Amino acid sequence: MKTIQFLAILLGGSLLAASCKKDDDTPAPTIYYQQQDQMGRPAINTVFNVSAADKDAFNVATPASQNAAFQAKFQARLLALNPAYTTNVLGLNATVFTSVLATDILNVSTTGPTKFFTSTTDYLTGRGLSDDVIDNELTLIFGGPTATSNPALTKDNVNANDKAFSASFPYLASPW
Repeated sequence: MKTIQFLAILLGGSLLAASCKKDDDTPAPTIYYQQQDQMGRPAINTVFNVSAADKDAFNVATPASQNAAFQAKFQARLLALNPAYTTNVLGLNATVFTSVLATDILNVSTTGPTKFFTSTTDYLTGRGLSDDVIDNELTLIFGGPTATSNPALTKDNVNANDKAFSASFPYLASPW
């Protein structure tokens, strides 16, 4: 009787162990993700990269490699758009300004408000939902050292969002 019980336990244990065994010992495949776009500062890639190949390359480049790959192209484009460019309201000459733009990251201020551009001392520290980023970028490109040069080129005439932002997270306006 004990032999039958032992055989039953052994058979049951074997069935249990066999049911837990993987049919395939092949490891799960590694999944690779590829970045398709980046837009820390909107319109920079659109405006400063002329060719589709450069736009695509910029989108997948790591920020650490962007300055070396794109700063000279950005500077050439800036001077083509505004041949009279010397410095902007931030006091940045063409080389420094395009070096800032070519590295597409959003800095964060830990000591003040997060704003795209509000003054010569409070700039490029992120961007708030209500920041008029395109007007700010146009001012930095065409506004000159006083932000008043070329006034027809420093506004896109879109002065507000078409819907009010929410007062609670996630703060975005509801869709139409």
